Amino acid sequence: MTPTPDFLDGNAAAGDLESLFGTDMTMASGQCHGCGRQMMLAETHAYLGGPGTVLRCPGCDGVLLRVVRSAHDMWLDASGLDHLRLPVSV
Repeated sequence: MTPTPDFLDGNAAAGDLESLFGTDMTMASGQCHGCGRQMMLAETHAYLGGPGTVLRCPGCDGVLLRVVRSAHDMWLDASGLDHLRLPVSV
């Protein structure tokens, strides 16, 4: 029997990211600060079971981005990303 991973792909975080950025973020790309891997946010490993959403690098498992929502606020920590690139509609 193959163990089931405890994460989903980054698409699972689409709702929280869209409410924060106002656009679909699954096609946004970034670079991991830890290992330098470049990926689209849809390719990240999403952990949703804690008090917020955590996206981890599929290469080194480093934390890329954290989003926490309360009744009154939303916090974003993207310190694990060297950059975040958003596609622009032409």
